[in-house]
Amino acid sequence: MVWDSSLSSVGLLSSFFFLLIQGSLAQRVKVQPEVVTYPGQTVTLRCQFPEQGQTELTQVSWIFEKADGTRTNIAVFHPKFGVNYPKSPVTGRVGFTAETPQLDSPTIQITDIKMTDEGRYICEYATYPSGNEQGVTSLIILAKPENSATAVKVQAGTASVVVASCQSANGRPASTISWVPGSLNGNASTPTKTDNPDNTVTSKSEYWLVPTPADNDKEISCVVSHRTLPNPETFQMKLVIEYPPQVQIVGYDNNWYLGRTNAVLTCQAQGNPTPTTVTWRTMSGLMPDTVQVKENKLTVVKVDETVNATFICEVRNSLGTGRDQVSVMVREAGALAQSSAGVVAGAIIGVLLALLLFGALIFVLVSRNRRQQQGYRGNGKAKAEPYDSVARLFGSGGGSGKNGTNGNNGNNNTPIYRGEPVLSEKAANHNMHPGGVALLETTPTAQDILLSREMDEAERRKFDELEEEDERYDHFTAGGTILQLRPHEQDMGGSYLDDDMESQRDGSVISRTAVYV
Repeated sequence: MVWDSSLSSVGLLSSFFFLLIQGSLAQRVKVQPEVVTYPGQTVTLRCQFPEQGQTELTQVSWIFEKADGTRTNIAVFHPKFGVNYPKSPVTGRVGFTAETPQLDSPTIQITDIKMTDEGRYICEYATYPSGNEQGVTSLIILAKPENSATAVKVQAGTASVVVASCQSANGRPASTISWVPGSLNGNASTPTKTDNPDNTVTSKSEYWLVPTPADNDKEISCVVSHRTLPNPETFQMKLVIEYPPQVQIVGYDNNWYLGRTNAVLTCQAQGNPTPTTVTWRTMSGLMPDTVQVKENKLTVVKVDETVNATFICEVRNSLGTGRDQVSVMVREAGALAQSSAGVVAGAIIGVLLALLLFGALIFVLVSRNRRQQQGYRGNGKAKAEPYDSVARLFGSGGGSGKNGTNGNNGNNNTPIYRGEPVLSEKAANHNMHPGGVALLETTPTAQDILLSREMDEAERRKFDELEEEDERYDHFTAGGTILQLRPHEQDMGGSYLDDDMESQRDGSVISRTAVYV
């Protein structure tokens, strides 16, 4: 069992060394791994056996192997029997480069390369004692394709159709096709590849779209890439979508008034093919006398009542007819202009009123602020109440002496004048009744006094004193109303009563000097 294992190990090692020797021998045939050429050109296929050693070279052959595996000898050289070219696809176009070939360098040439010449070319040596040794060169034939792209003319519809086609014909290897659709929302088909008899390939791709009038003249690009091209080739196209005319009438501004001149309607139309005829008519069939028609324009020389109509524009092309209409309403002369003027005038008046109100508000606020800043600066009272329009005429005799007198022989019924402290003594006695009662109907208020700038310091002190008397009077009269009479001089005698009484319209008699509260 151990002996068998040893034999197996020896066999494996022998096989390994045999393969290694075979590989080293195969590598001794030097060839080009790949040769690239184009149809019509001449190609050179090199082969060398530089290190013979103890190996004896007896014959060399070139073999053509197609893609399907079929092998054909195309050239043979034997040092004793010479050169031979068996019948093959390259017969008449193949030959050794040297007139007298050498076994260690049997290079060949193939002229007028055809696409069918592409395949594997094997340089094979018959040697002793190692047997056959070979090297393989792949001949790749490039064919520059013929690229083209075109837009397909279609009619607008609801079904998806081919709107553009891109083709790369007779290329080797096959080309790559891609699309740049821009704003289109279609789909590109997977490129189809067709093998040609000459071993070239034709690639084709299409772009599908549901065509609409809006897609007409939109751009789309086809890009073809191939090994023979230094840069991809781009084809730009514009789609061709046919559709009947689309019509729109412009120019009516809803201000056609009586007497207006040169009012124009324009019939705008788009279509593919280009529209050929434009026709104007009215709904009633009668065209007003003041209307002039020239191609796609309708001009009303002077607007009158007959222009109150519905105008229709019809446009035709080879696919159909499109139309649009507009109804004209004739207004009275200048009606719209007057309405616009009224709106403008109203807006101006409104703005002026708003400015006046704003100015008045500012004036009131400024005046109020100025009054507050120029308020009474008295003896520190928090608030000075203004006098009424009719002042109190009697009081308790403020400033009385110890005995309660005030220079009037202790008479508390002495009338008190409560006039404005800003007035001088002469002014205070002005408009007084002969009996001593002040007429206070025109007495200014305390605010007017404070706003006046004619008060001097003495008058302000007098005003303060009168304020204190007013407070004491209010305290004294809190129990009810009283009547105080002005004392009369002794020398007036009995005549005073006659002068003092005054008859009224209702027949009653009242005193001129007495005050009724």
